[in-house]
Amino acid sequence: MNAPDRPAAPAAIASIDHWIAGRTASGTGERRADVFNPATGQVSGRVALANTADVDTAVAAARQAWPAWADTPPIRRARVMFRFLELLNQHRDELARMITAEHGKVFTDAQGEVTRGIDIVEFACGIPQLLKGDYTDQVSTGIDNWTMRQPLGVVAGITPFNFPVMVPMWMFPVALAAGNSFVLKPSPLDPSPSIRMAELLKEAGLPDGVFNVVQGDKDAVDALLEHPDVKALSFVGSTPIARKIYETGARHGKRVQALGGAKNHMVVMPDADMEQVADALIGSAFGSAGERCMAISVGVLVGAAADRLVPVLAERTRALKVKDGRELDAEMGPIVSAAAHERIAGYIAQGQAEGAQLVVDGRGFQGRMAGPGCDNGFWIGGSLFDHVTPDMKIYREEIFGPVLGCVRVKDLAEAVALVNAHEYGNGVSCFTRDGNVAREFSRRIEVGMVGINVPIPVPMAWHGFGGWKKSLFGDMHAYGEEGVRFYTRQKSIMQRWPESIGKGAEFVMPTAS
Repeated sequence: MNAPDRPAAPAAIASIDHWIAGRTASGTGERRADVFNPATGQVSGRVALANTADVDTAVAAARQAWPAWADTPPIRRARVMFRFLELLNQHRDELARMITAEHGKVFTDAQGEVTRGIDIVEFACGIPQLLKGDYTDQVSTGIDNWTMRQPLGVVAGITPFNFPVMVPMWMFPVALAAGNSFVLKPSPLDPSPSIRMAELLKEAGLPDGVFNVVQGDKDAVDALLEHPDVKALSFVGSTPIARKIYETGARHGKRVQALGGAKNHMVVMPDADMEQVADALIGSAFGSAGERCMAISVGVLVGAAADRLVPVLAERTRALKVKDGRELDAEMGPIVSAAAHERIAGYIAQGQAEGAQLVVDGRGFQGRMAGPGCDNGFWIGGSLFDHVTPDMKIYREEIFGPVLGCVRVKDLAEAVALVNAHEYGNGVSCFTRDGNVAREFSRRIEVGMVGINVPIPVPMAWHGFGGWKKSLFGDMHAYGEEGVRFYTRQKSIMQRWPESIGKGAEFVMPTAS
């Protein structure tokens, strides 16, 4: 594993622009936003914020490029994806460094993010097989019937700050391989990886205009939602915004896939290996500073598991290596922004006020403790609550930070009822040695992604990602075969030739005969 570069400070403030029609573009808007290094609090860049005209330009480029790309044979589109895959592997650490610099997650975690994105590209390379239709000879006398899947046209993706490489790759590799053109709107908090991926796609041979990036905020999102030439839109973010994205996009006639928030539970049975459980809870709650939609934020401790586990969790939480993410032994980095830091600290205070027992308080962590030059960064340590109850705000709402709450229940039935009653249904895990418990839990839990002795059950590239309830708005999950279906539409063709057509008009419903 290569150590990341460690520049003392940025030599200059970078200008981060759009990518339209195969080249960078500053756009017509005058608005820009600061991009920070969360570890130091320094401004490292200024990102353009698109206006409606900029979005129109990007969509027009995508629309112009689409017909030729859609007519390109799938095997040739796959070859572009194979070259892109090779380039991603060559530049894996470069992309990971960019993630660490603008998001703050530790370098090793950023490498894992890039790897999981690469998995989707590998899946998309199989698009010739994935697009195959069905054929029935002699479906009726002299008639054959077959299906094909065809691309939609211009599609768009709106992605969050927490995975600036992986989540866009949940979308655009499958969409492009299927024959669509794509407009990506990444988070303005960490926009640089999107431009680097666009450059690598161009180097891989993707025609200009097939992939475009518009940087921006709500104005860009609204323009994409309302644009008549955008046929489908994927979104990952918080539930209130996901609901609005889904409703607004659908109202404008778009196919929409909107992944929302989460409150992921880990149910710990008394028979589980408590050392393994502690490892799993610490890693899944505090990895990426808890800024993951699949982070475990609630430990549901069944019976005797609570008294055995909480002291171990407290010790492990206090011992977290919270450092500048460029340090290879760092376990947790900073929070992405000052606003996020303030929000998380507010939740901790709310939990205390509501009566939960604050076992470990991460608010006392200071930037100087993370490393040289980190005094002004957005730092907070891991926090651990015990005796959390379902009526508390820190239980009901997604905190999206390094805060783990423990709820005590008497048995598996109570644990399952607790999880099923929550409005979110993204991910859940159960740690046990009992096969019957595992089977019953998997069948009865009302959550979209389930792990048995797996703390973060993110499906692999060919299975698809998506939750239930208020964690997903739309009918199809991200990537996998459902991703292919989302970015294509089925056409059914029935065919016969004149020699097999009988004389005379037919006034009855056609039937197989």
